[in-house]
Amino acid sequence: MKVFLTGATGAVGPATVQALLDAGHDVRAVARDDTKANRLRRGGAEPVTVDLFDAESVRAATAGCDAIAHLATNVPPLSRVARTAAWSTHNRLRTETTRHLVAAADAHGIDTIVKESVVFVYPDRADVWIDESVPPDRSVRALEPTLEGESVVTTFSDAGGRGVVLRFGLFYGPTSRGVDEGLRLARVRGSTLAGPPGAYQSSIHTDDVARAVVAALGAPPGTYNVVDDEPLTRCDYLDAFSHAFDLPRLHATPGWMLRLLAGPAVRVVLASQRVANGRFRAATGWAPAYPSVREGWAAAAEARGVGEGAR
Repeated sequence: MKVFLTGATGAVGPATVQALLDAGHDVRAVARDDTKANRLRRGGAEPVTVDLFDAESVRAATAGCDAIAHLATNVPPLSRVARTAAWSTHNRLRTETTRHLVAAADAHGIDTIVKESVVFVYPDRADVWIDESVPPDRSVRALEPTLEGESVVTTFSDAGGRGVVLRFGLFYGPTSRGVDEGLRLARVRGSTLAGPPGAYQSSIHTDDVARAVVAALGAPPGTYNVVDDEPLTRCDYLDAFSHAFDLPRLHATPGWMLRLLAGPAVRVVLASQRVANGRFRAATGWAPAYPSVREGWAAAAEARGVGEGAR
């Protein structure tokens, strides 16, 4: 297949480009500047500059492709997550860009669209496993753009296309922003996670994300959870991070502190979500290389040449 890929230079983009190429696909990847375009070209992809908020630009850029993988996001840094305005571009990518990509697919006869989403749409279920039969929590306004984007792809499937929505867990990996933020906060014994220590956090290594996107190109239409096999509690997650990077024991940020900064919408990141990946595994044969963050953070530390993982 020739795959049109958004988000090719973001958190999971480089690994996804490589995974697609390794699987024998051709990749036309969105690049926002010459430096990123040259990096993609050297890696074997075809870079293209496109305004993802302009329908005609998107239509022109996708011509000749067989599938679309929409992974572009614009998640603000921790220092700005409490500001509603900081999520504007991210939300437009979820909604406006998704509609443009579906329209382009219709125009060119492209029958496959893979769309990135997140497990944060689910409600708090304590220690009960969450599969795709659990309805999303539609009471949180901050989730509306994410669910709207999912709906656009579902409608594409209803019209005869193959729309695949991948609800990913929390991204992590050796080059993810979470590493740098986590190490910075660790200097003051802080952490990137918040909420009760016994609440579950479903995660996914960026390398496993990349392989899931490749697998999704052949998946039946539908919505799938893409997470590791063993979601850990906040406490165990932070212990795995601390052990991998040889840090003192860390503690999750108290939920009340985030509520003061961000208000009621903060429950999206405080929820306990023990998410299951069985449906996607059964549909595609995919399985995570890193069953939990214990193995994944150790590998990330080793890749960076620091901590216990490097010894």
